[in-house]
Amino acid sequence: MFSKKANKIFTEAIHKYHEIGKVDQEFKNAYDQEEQLIEHLLYRKCWIDTVQWDYEDLIRDPEIDPVAALKLKRKIDASNQDRTDTVEYIDSYFLDKYKNVKPKTEATINTESPAWGIDRLSILNLKVYHMGKEATREDASEEHRLACQEKLAVLKEQRVDLSSAIDQLLKDIENGDKYMKTYKQMKMYNDEELNPVLRAKKK
Repeated sequence: MFSKKANKIFTEAIHKYHEIGKVDQEFKNAYDQEEQLIEHLLYRKCWIDTVQWDYEDLIRDPEIDPVAALKLKRKIDASNQDRTDTVEYIDSYFLDKYKNVKPKTEATINTESPAWGIDRLSILNLKVYHMGKEATREDASEEHRLACQEKLAVLKEQRVDLSSAIDQLLKDIENGDKYMKTYKQMKMYNDEELNPVLRAKKK
């Protein structure tokens, strides 16, 4: 099943990142882009999410220097764009993979493309990782650990359900019961022609 491979790679990326645990550490993909394209993309996707998780923690520091916060906000924006681009690369992989499948007359479209489901699965793996840490944190109260253990159980159940749904979607596409249709995100706030603030700066 595809989800089994994805969850394994996500776990690899998360644990590799946390060997150092710094947002500015060097990134080295564990999978060759030419020989293992989808594995390469999955690893990169999860690494981006893992770095951004720490970005989001850092920017919520109530005592963060405003200049540093603005710099960090720019990094978060760039990370979001990188994440979106990588999701679209993953969808392109599936579009190519299933390009010769002829959808059945009664085939329907899904609420989201495979890659956006995979995007949620990557982030869900991060939630499982961090909630697992909280559930066993020695300096936390017993009440805190028990509460986190309950949340962790729910997250793991969600991961099973989402994994199953992704596998079913891919099977349906392969069988012609569903068809893929992707849309570029067309984010406007980074575009100098579409963001009125940026456009005004050009004049």
